[in-house]
Amino acid sequence: MADIANKYENNVIGKFFVDNQCIDCDLCRETAPENFTRFDDGGYSYVKKQPETPEEEAQCKEAKEGCPVEAIGDNG
Repeated sequence: MADIANKYENNVIGKFFVDNQCIDCDLCRETAPENFTRFDDGGYSYVKKQPETPEEEAQCKEAKEGCPVEAIGDNG
């Protein structure tokens, strides 16, 4: 389960976040490409944009549910 105390500072403020458990598997970036991106220097994903539409919200939830290490959190 993602821990807000361990979230990456790159995450934009809002409901969804990625914490330091991320293994850079690319699942979230493929599932919700408008919302997640890769920090190349650190080798992890983070939330670049919070969802603004019901479709983006659903994609972010799908990414959270599919994350193999539960690194995506939903603080909302």
